[in-house]
Amino acid sequence: MNIMDGENQVSSNGVLLFGKYEMTGIGIRDGGLAKYIDLTPISVPHTGGKHANRAFAKSKMSIVERLVNSMMRTEVYTGKKAKTIGVVRGAFEIVAKKTNKNPVQVLVEALENAAPREEITRLQFGGISVPKAVDVSPARRLDIALRNLARGTVDASFKNKKSAEECLADELILASKGDMNSFSVAKKEELERVAQSAR
Repeated sequence: MNIMDGENQVSSNGVLLFGKYEMTGIGIRDGGLAKYIDLTPISVPHTGGKHANRAFAKSKMSIVERLVNSMMRTEVYTGKKAKTIGVVRGAFEIVAKKTNKNPVQVLVEALENAAPREEITRLQFGGISVPKAVDVSPARRLDIALRNLARGTVDASFKNKKSAEECLADELILASKGDMNSFSVAKKEELERVAQSAR
């Protein structure tokens, strides 16, 4: 299927994200994250909170909706889901034009490159607090990656002529390439560097 066509097309199961993008056939290279990245075909990323307050239920929520919800955690988009979905839709269109790839695949690659494998925790020995490097669980890796993608987008669009859609598209494209100019990839590298010194 050509994702650049402006017309709505029907996929094999009849459901396309935003009426344009396939959610099937997306490759996930990181085996640890594969279990937590939900790529079930949906047309609009909005489940109405049916997974709220259930342990690990967010792993059953579409990864695109989780990106939308992460954007809503910032002060600009709090409670504005329709506006945030519009930003993500616009960003996906820009990504599709610039890369000629399925934007869902670009999002998955961005998350794989932005998910840290190590972080630090503090251990108490008597009255002394010592930093110690620990492995990060796959669910937390994904949470951190989504949070940093959203933070990087909102920070970049603040007092900037570029729209939020363009900033999110740039962040996704840079992160999918593992570029250090991406906020989320830079944060991941910083976290892993600090953890390496605390081994």
